[in-house]
Amino acid sequence: MVRLLGIDPGTQRCGVAISDSGETMAFPREALRYDDAFVTAVTRLVEEESVALIVLGRPVSLAGTITASTRFADEMFDQLRVALTVPVVQHDERLSTAAAQRALSAAGVRARDHRRRIDSAAAVVMLQHFLDSGHAR
Repeated sequence: MVRLLGIDPGTQRCGVAISDSGETMAFPREALRYDDAFVTAVTRLVEEESVALIVLGRPVSLAGTITASTRFADEMFDQLRVALTVPVVQHDERLSTAAAQRALSAAGVRARDHRRRIDSAAAVVMLQHFLDSGHAR
């Protein structure tokens, strides 16, 4: 049974989501710090969760243009592709954080608690979109 790992890239923390083995639902995991141990932590998740594919968010502006965040995500993409043995793909993550904030509010999570959950909630939104779009199959 294999799973997909979704990562919402950030310069401090990266949100993490993982799919069920049927590749139909995405679930949040604890965000990972983006530091010198990041690739090791991702490698551990890949092994522990039998991950077959990593889906890395690629933030672009609403107009579809490249931003500093896009370039950062592209660098992370290159870093992960070189370091890991599983395939890594990028997926448009426009508006995933806004959708995650709305979902957290709708679930009754207090606004002051959003900060510690928002990164992985955004990863869930992005990975769920990837799964729903049929890219995983």
